Amino acid sequence: MEEKVTFADLGRDLRRYGKVLFGFVGLILALEIVSWVAPIDALGVRPRETVGLIGVLTHPFLHGGLGHVLGNAVGILVFGGMVVLKEERDLYVTAALSALIGGLGIWLIGRSDTNHIGASGVVFGLFGYLLSTGWFERRLGSIALSIVVLLVWGSLLLGMSPLQTFVSWEGHLFGFAGGVLASYLLARARR
Repeated sequence: MEEKVTFADLGRDLRRYGKVLFGFVGLILALEIVSWVAPIDALGVRPRETVGLIGVLTHPFLHGGLGHVLGNAVGILVFGGMVVLKEERDLYVTAALSALIGGLGIWLIGRSDTNHIGASGVVFGLFGYLLSTGWFERRLGSIALSIVVLLVWGSLLLGMSPLQTFVSWEGHLFGFAGGVLASYLLARARR
């Protein structure tokens, strides 16, 4: 028997989702403020340096200024909001895989003598999930969602180009791959 969803249930869910998404944004903002007095940004991914492996876990939480935080916050709130409204578990799986695969990809092929920080790999992972969910789920709603995301935000694909010299295109590319992998694994688990 199908469970009836009420407006009270929807409101409770939206508040919980908002706490998760705004909580993450609040955390990265707080860590940015801490970075003004403590050199925590040095904990980013440093390609092929052993000490740089710590950044695989920490890089999504560290940012290079308030503009960087704001740019990633918008992506987290928009794409994260779309993913969480589809399925809450998908947000957590996609964010974790995007951060992990993004960080490892940066560490393996990132430009030498660089320090990669920021949640843009997670943003690109959420984008990759939304873009590919229609393909893997093959449900009309998911296909429509993927088409809308492509039409509205398709230009983000350019952010994964090696021609982008002042951003971590490696993090964008591998974060995106993590999101596509999450979409595939989650669609397979639902079947």
